Amino acid sequence: MSRENSINSISIYILLVVFLATLIRSTFGFGEALVAVPLLSLRLPMKTAAPLAVLVSIAVAIVVVGQDWRKIHVRVAGKLVASTVFGIPVGLALLTSLHPQIVKAALAILIIAFAAYSLAAPQLPELHSENRIWLIGCGFCAGVLGGAYGMNGPPLVIYGAMRRWSPEHFRATLQGYFLPASVLGMLGFLFAGLWTDTVTHCFLVSLPSLIPAILLGRACNRRLQGTAFRQLVYVLVAGSGFVLLVQAMHS
Repeated sequence: MSRENSINSISIYILLVVFLATLIRSTFGFGEALVAVPLLSLRLPMKTAAPLAVLVSIAVAIVVVGQDWRKIHVRVAGKLVASTVFGIPVGLALLTSLHPQIVKAALAILIIAFAAYSLAAPQLPELHSENRIWLIGCGFCAGVLGGAYGMNGPPLVIYGAMRRWSPEHFRATLQGYFLPASVLGMLGFLFAGLWTDTVTHCFLVSLPSLIPAILLGRACNRRLQGTAFRQLVYVLVAGSGFVLLVQAMHS
């Protein structure tokens, strides 16, 4: 295969992966990391795939926040981001610990157990009003998971489910969280020298797939209601747990 054909093949691959990941993110409010990073890393170096996924996350969050900013629980999103900041260093410390595979496997088992319980049980306990302990705890755990594995979503799902957010508010509020959280993550890549010209080029290549995927995801989100929505979200959470478990077994 010629170099030009190889470049075109990679560009098409990036477009397809980003479309699928963005569709999942736009529909459920999270979960694109489960698709984007593993699939992109099959054709791109991990040092390119990870910051590319974060750039895509920022772009999606900007569009969704612009669409549905009225449905964001702004104070909740702000407190989640604030507590996440304190969790990120803990996650980084876990990642560099002597036995990171054990930590990763333990987190994976906890995530899978939560998803299994949520799918089997009628409902999680309901929080009738904003609960500071749960809010700070879930935000902190999201920071730990994000700092260690780039998977902030599961703790946020727990809080949103217990507060009984509608699919629209769930999707919008998570984007209100992911926008500043992803910007902070991208600044980390910048200071680490990982935001390269190649990352920017791949992001520009992916742009044509973003808007169609976001619009289609928004339409899908509006059709998902109540139990069906929550069950699909928990399936995604279980997927994140299995991804972590597989990574732990092969690390």
